[in-house]
This record gives sequence, C-alpha cells and structure tokens, in this order.
Amino acid sequence: MVRLKFSIRLAYEVIGAPADFIFNIHAAASARQTVLGESLQVSQPVPLVLQPAPHASHRLLRLRAQPGPLHLDYRAEVLIDHHVAAPAGIGEMPVAELPADVLPYLYPSRYCESDKLQGLAVELFGHLPRGYARVEHIRQWVHQRTRFVSGSTTALTSAVDTQQQQFGVCRDFAHLVIALCRALNIPARFASGLDYGADPLLGPTDFHAYVEAYLDGSWYLFDPSGTAMPMGFVRIGTGRDAADISFATIFGQIRSEIPVLAIEPVIDQARGCEPPRHRPEALSTDTPQRRREAPQEFQ
Repeated sequence: MVRLKFSIRLAYEVIGAPADFIFNIHAAASARQTVLGESLQVSQPVPLVLQPAPHASHRLLRLRAQPGPLHLDYRAEVLIDHHVAAPAGIGEMPVAELPADVLPYLYPSRYCESDKLQGLAVELFGHLPRGYARVEHIRQWVHQRTRFVSGSTTALTSAVDTQQQQFGVCRDFAHLVIALCRALNIPARFASGLDYGADPLLGPTDFHAYVEAYLDGSWYLFDPSGTAMPMGFVRIGTGRDAADISFATIFGQIRSEIPVLAIEPVIDQARGCEPPRHRPEALSTDTPQRRREAPQEFQ
C-alpha cells in the first residue's frame, strides 16, 4: 500500500474574449485508489462545474474564464492499495466473455490504429502464450526499440508514426503498446496521471502516460517508456487514447505556461504504507471481477 500527495499548478492568459476550459486534473477514485483529501483554488471568481466523465471513472472540471490571468492550484492525497498477483497466473479473456464496458478498448482509435498494425502484431507476438507475459513482451519490445526523446513528437503523432520513427515520449510509447495489444484482441486503454520515482535526469515532474491492459478480469499496469515505477502511479484518467483524457481542453485564445507538478510519498505506518518501489508482481488499481452474469442469448 502507498500513500501519495501531489500538486498541479496551471497558469494561462486568456486573450480578447472569454474562453471555455475542460480540465482533467482531479485524482480518480477507484476500488483501490482512495482520495483522502483534495483542494482546488482558481484565481478568477467564476462558476466551477465538477462532473464525472461519460462512461469513465475520472472527473472533469469545467469553467468559463474571462480575459486576463487564470491560475489553478489543485492538491490531493491518495491511498493506493494495489491488487497484487503473480504474472504467471494471469491469462487473457476470450472476447465473448469480456464485459460490455471493456469492448471499446478492443477497437482502433485516433492514435491507436490497431487495424494497421495487426499484421506486425501477429508476426511478432501471435505465437506467444496468451496472458500477462505476452503483454509484457509487447511492452519490452516497444521499450527496447523506441528512444525516449523529450519534445520529439506532436499532438498528431500516432502509434503507426512511433512504430516507424522509433522515438517519442511516454504517450507515444503507450499508444504503440495499446495498438499492438488491441491488434491481438487484448483490451488496452490509455492512462494518465503523475508518477513518483521517475529518473530526475528526465527533468521536472510531469504528467505521465502509461497502459492498462484488461487481463483475467482486471486492468493491470504497464509502463512502456520505462521511465517510472507502476507502484508510484496516481491515476487521473483513462480513455481509448490521449484524445480522451487531455489534462486541458481549451476553446478560445490563450497563452499558457508550463505546468508545475510535484509528488511525494507520505509515511503512514499505521496503514502499512511503504514508499513506491519496483516490483516483479503484476499490479492493478482495480479489483478483479472474474465471475460475471452470462450475456443474454436471443432465439
């Protein structure tokens, strides 16, 4: 179990006319990630609307800002009690047994063109035993052949681009792993958050993108870029790809500053919390649900 606290500071200048903002910066609440406390400060006295994202577990903050400076300061503390399992015992699920809410993560999406990578995926990984180890092989393949280069890609870079260019940032690594998994009928989704334990040489703390693959009834964590440790991930949002969970979507003319983020562990001996570390086991922030009601059959 880990306890982490973090902060996110965002700064903008709204130019000329009011601008609408949709922020995705609040810590997600899941079966195993509990939000112990949080606070939000917004510099402008404008109405704030915090609501669940459609068909997802994360929350969206909406506001209309007036011309001039806009500053947001969000702070939260979370307790994460990971589901821990031996990788060898985690299998893939037949498509016919997948829950309905998992099915969207089998399909191609804007940045994860799994249909275009199906031939490659089958050639490289189709012969491997099905289960956690196959997803880990995909993760290792992407990690080993792709160079992490800060600022090397744009908002238009897709999984196919990354496969061809062989460089990118964490979101590009994640998109490629997701596309290859989906090409093999393994549900996979894009996750965004903060990470504790990243290499300081990579620069200041930033938003981190990683992968959750649906195996044996639970969403298991994978870090394709290899820049952090899954035990130190705080989930903010999940979606089909980065288009679903941008930390800020803005409608209007603005100037922005670089986000300032910080994260650190909280020592909590009473709860048995430990600092994040690399672990050989499979980790999930969801509770496995292996027994589900069979789909209704129509005659």
